[in-house]
Amino acid sequence: MQVDTVVLDVDGVLVDVADSYRRAIVESVERVHGDTIAKADVQAFKDAGGFNNDWTLSDAAALYVLASREGLAMDVGAYTDEIAKRGGGLDAAEAVVESALDGDARERVYDAWDPAELRAVFQALYLGSERYAEIEGGTPPVDASGFIADEPVIVTPETIDRLTGEYCVCVLTGRPEAEAEIALARVGLDVPAERRFTMDDWEEGKPHPRALVALAERCGAESVAFAGDTLDDVETATNAAEADPERTYYGVGVLTGGLTGEEGRRKYEEAGASIVVDSVNDLPDLLEG
Repeated sequence: MQVDTVVLDVDGVLVDVADSYRRAIVESVERVHGDTIAKADVQAFKDAGGFNNDWTLSDAAALYVLASREGLAMDVGAYTDEIAKRGGGLDAAEAVVESALDGDARERVYDAWDPAELRAVFQALYLGSERYAEIEGGTPPVDASGFIADEPVIVTPETIDRLTGEYCVCVLTGRPEAEAEIALARVGLDVPAERRFTMDDWEEGKPHPRALVALAERCGAESVAFAGDTLDDVETATNAAEADPERTYYGVGVLTGGLTGEEGRRKYEEAGASIVVDSVNDLPDLLEG
């Protein structure tokens, strides 16, 4: 691929979040509602689309747990398939629950559902008590050391050196700014603020193309490769190509996130990925400036 700009997702691309963000989803739902989904089920929500934000994914998982107690006759696969049919995301999850339960059951589900508490517990588990006080403010609802401290680094220093030495490198992530800075510092990637988009910088979220197009404009790009670990990332590149036809956008699927192996490769290809790589560390050899 001949490109002048490389845009990188963080989670599942630069760092492994299987035992941090994904663990926080599972454990926050468990702590708040007494039951949860399996960690392997998180990928089904990601594949349904609209869950780049793990707080909203936790909300949708909690809805599933609560609705199942009230008679929702679906396994996670069927639930997320129905979410996908409705366009993905939390609104679609609510629509599935509302269509499956009667009025009294729905009322009990929504009375028990507590997104604010879920978010607070999620952040306490993920950040740990000390970082929670610094970033979120106040006393954390649970005492924890913080899953964020245990995120393995995927990207190598050599890959960072090659990419930053040859291309305009940007970051596009669903993380809040403070959490993105922690991850970027850990991997040793120094990206100027104007070449980053985080959760704090835009409301739409992936797969909306606005942030990717804005980064391309800021780099004066003619051709962009965007590497991510979800189908939403690939769709972001596809949507950017439609919104900004004067530039070329390549969606690069990496197999170090929730999508792995031949099944992950197949899903990426069906979603329109330009290329699928085992790791972001394979990317420099596939690019030409």
